[in-house]
Amino acid sequence: MPIDLTRLATARLALRPVAAADIGFVAELFARPELTAHRPDPRPDSHAAVVARLEADGVHWARHGFGRWLLTAEDHPVGLGGLTVKDGFDGLNLSYHLHPDHWGKGYATEFARAALEVAFGPLRAPRVVGLVRPANPASRAVLERLGFRYERSLPLQGAPTDLFALDAPG
Repeated sequence: MPIDLTRLATARLALRPVAAADIGFVAELFARPELTAHRPDPRPDSHAAVVARLEADGVHWARHGFGRWLLTAEDHPVGLGGLTVKDGFDGLNLSYHLHPDHWGKGYATEFARAALEVAFGPLRAPRVVGLVRPANPASRAVLERLGFRYERSLPLQGAPTDLFALDAPG
């Protein structure tokens, strides 16, 4: 029986696809300076950018059957995370964006571990990549803790970005 990728859970997190109803949380998340500081343009996302992000997430889910999830703990949103097909990259892209109020609780690692199980399990991905700005050592630490290895630095959206990768086991 195939796994339902629209409803997943870890020990502490529930995962479901990001939806239009999540616009308030997503807008607040990407307005936090702690979160946007690592981007080439650290300004908060506009309302139009948040709407476009949510629409793109819906298109990705429709096209691929997986994408970004809203991460909730105790029925409250704590972040976004996902596996996506990203043009120009060999492998699925793993991303996670936690609300700063929930940093340091291990949610990023817990989510990323579950996402890898999906990537290498039902999705049969041969490889997963993570893109991290050098100014974000906490995100790098999550990837390294899960076995990702640094491959190279590349420019992404006008800023240096480190590419980490993990090949499927076996």
